[in-house]
Amino acid sequence: MYAGKTIFSQLMDCLPWSTFTRLVARYDGDNSVHALPCAEQYRAMAFAQLTYRESLRDIEACLSAQPAKLYHMGFRGSVRRSTLADANQTRDWHIYAEFAQRLIAQARRLYVGESLSVDLKNTVYALDSTTIDLCLSLFPWAHFRSTKAAVKMHTLLDLRGNIPSFIHVSDGKLHDVHALDMLVPEAGAIYVMDRGYVDFARLYGLHQAGAFFVTRAKSNLNAHRVYSAATARTTGVIADQTITLDGYYTSRDYPVHLRRVRFRDPQTGKTLVFLTNHTAVPALTICDLYKSRWQVELFFKWIKQHLRIKKFYGTSENAVKTQIWIAVSVYVLVAIVRKRLKLDVSLYTLMQVFSVTVFEKASIESIIFQTPDSSGLVMDGNQLNLFGF
Repeated sequence: MYAGKTIFSQLMDCLPWSTFTRLVARYDGDNSVHALPCAEQYRAMAFAQLTYRESLRDIEACLSAQPAKLYHMGFRGSVRRSTLADANQTRDWHIYAEFAQRLIAQARRLYVGESLSVDLKNTVYALDSTTIDLCLSLFPWAHFRSTKAAVKMHTLLDLRGNIPSFIHVSDGKLHDVHALDMLVPEAGAIYVMDRGYVDFARLYGLHQAGAFFVTRAKSNLNAHRVYSAATARTTGVIADQTITLDGYYTSRDYPVHLRRVRFRDPQTGKTLVFLTNHTAVPALTICDLYKSRWQVELFFKWIKQHLRIKKFYGTSENAVKTQIWIAVSVYVLVAIVRKRLKLDVSLYTLMQVFSVTVFEKASIESIIFQTPDSSGLVMDGNQLNLFGF
């Protein structure tokens, strides 16, 4: 893999370029392109993500500082900021979205054996969204409120390896619950989500597909108890009930029994009420499953902190979505490299090392193993370290 290549070239070699070429052809990405084809555009944007570049001018200056190495990094010549801006504006963002999905499929196969925080064989997903604020005058297409713009990144995170299995980028006005309409339910999988996704017609769709869900009940839930199971209150579980919905519309939308679990947090004293259609696991496992939903919140914070998805290199919808999808693909690429090379370091460490060694001609393994292990790194207490990633 090394053979005298730069770190950046080795990372790019891990990408399925034949798949990328087919996607470019499908969307006519390189049609009438005379400079900076889609592959070079991707490399320039991936370079920007790996090295934390702040602007197009920054990308141009850093690549121009190493002209002798550009060819070996996959560039036919220098990268001009105006050319890169035009590419981000005009090349169909679906190319990079579908390419990221191919990488996600690879990563999920690699991480399928990862352990969960709960002792279950099921695939467990956490569903949530994050809002990326934008300036309304610069991004008028992403209208959110009267004085601001935003885009939402709806994400279904596979908790085995923290790999996003589904991502949808929308304007800020799309309600979270509509993300359920875009999912193809996986029989036997468990979907963990917050109260924003409580729509009983959609939840019943998951139930009919053979999938399970865990969510929190809203305070105005209209239901009555059918049966109560014994609980060990010392664990914090104060009730484990089978219920039926009583509301006129909700009882029609979800006509079968639900399970309601009440849990009192022994540390804060706060009582939480969970709803699920999973009846075969202990009540405490339902509580632990909902607690694992926090992983998707950490994922959002991690990518906002370590990838460039808060400051954009272009203002058009196409440029913003192109940047977000390339950022996601870079995250997944680093996760793939970590697993394939069996690098026992966090994603945080890998990203930091790659950011200062992309031009180095050395193997990735030698670069990583010459550094202290992650426990010895000086790390800002405000930095997020995502589950050893």
